[in-house]
Amino acid sequence: MYMTILPSADHLVIGDPAHEKRLWSCGRPTDAVELRLVDDDANPVATGETGEVAVRGDLVMAGYVNDPEATAAVSRDGWHLTGDIGYQDADDYLFLVDRKKDMIISGGFNIYSTEVEKAVLGHPAVQDCAVVGVPDEKWGEAVKAVVELKPGRRADAEEIIALCKQRIGSVKAPKSVEFWDELPRSNIGKVLKRKIRDRFWEGRARAI
Repeated sequence: MYMTILPSADHLVIGDPAHEKRLWSCGRPTDAVELRLVDDDANPVATGETGEVAVRGDLVMAGYVNDPEATAAVSRDGWHLTGDIGYQDADDYLFLVDRKKDMIISGGFNIYSTEVEKAVLGHPAVQDCAVVGVPDEKWGEAVKAVVELKPGRRADAEEIIALCKQRIGSVKAPKSVEFWDELPRSNIGKVLKRKIRDRFWEGRARAI
């Protein structure tokens, strides 16, 4: 259920610079939940500092069905960790700036990048790939696949997108594909998805 609300009165601020910024917020917590921002150790952060949004109350889910491990990963002393990163101002308005979970929200649909990556990797010419959310004026985020091809193999964006539509549907399929000679990797060879994602969000005030 919803955790915050931005009532109609908060929208009547045109011409008031001090309040117009609130239109970028998610509003303030409702009376039905408690909300706070926490660090990686689930400790509350100071007003204005970024942290993960944590919430508790009767509207919050009890856990994932038949998955105690997943439930434990998002639970701390009765608080549910949402995976969203943000901050609260002095008046308790919540501003989201990034996402901790590896998930893309496009037009209100939750899209897990790993599912899309599995579909992309089903193409015989694909060596490796990373799927990230990139800025989109209409949908908020759009699904983009960044692909590294196998040596000597060729593919184009249209056929990869068509393969994904066939396997996982149009909503989850990438809206665009870029081909890179080599994906950035850590010392142990893990693809640095955050580094790829940051490239598309550079210069923006928030990354969602």
